[in-house]
Amino acid sequence: MPKYSTGGAGSGGGGQTCELCGSTADSLREANVAGAELTVCPDCASHDESPQADDDGDDADADRRKRAAQNQAKQFDAVTRGDSSHWEEEGTNYERDRLPYLVNDYGERVVRARQDAGLQREELAEELDLDESDLLAVEQGRATQASVGGSVVAALEEFLDVELSDE
Repeated sequence: MPKYSTGGAGSGGGGQTCELCGSTADSLREANVAGAELTVCPDCASHDESPQADDDGDDADADRRKRAAQNQAKQFDAVTRGDSSHWEEEGTNYERDRLPYLVNDYGERVVRARQDAGLQREELAEELDLDESDLLAVEQGRATQASVGGSVVAALEEFLDVELSDE
C-alpha cells in the first residue's frame, strides 16, 4: 500500500522506498505530486508536476500540453471552417439583422414544424441556405447565445408557416 508522507524515505535495506507506490528502488528523486513534495521511484516520476520535470527528461507533461494545444487548434478549426467571405466583404451589421423577441417555445415549434414537413435538419438548412449550426441553435432554444440573425428566424417562419417571434 502506498504511503503518503513527506518525511525521509528509507528502508532498512540497501534501497529506499518510494513515497508514492511503496516500492524499493536504489534511484529515487524528489517530485511534486498533487502539491506534496515526495521521494519517488523512476516509475512514479511521471506524476511529477514540478516545472523542472521537463528539464530532467520527463516529457509526460510536455506531451500533455502539446496534445491539449493540438485539441484546442482542432476545435478552433472546426468552428472557423465556414466561409467567412461574406463577413469580410459586407462586414457585420447587427442592427440590420436583429433577432426579434422570440416566443418561449420557439425551438420546439421549429422542430415540430420541420418534422411535420417531413424534413431532416440538414435538408431544411440546405433548402433555406442556412448554416446547419444556426438551425440547430434555434431548435435547441439558444438562438441568442449563438448570435443567430433575425433573417434566419424570418426564413424559418415563412418556410415552415410557424410563428416564432413575439413582436
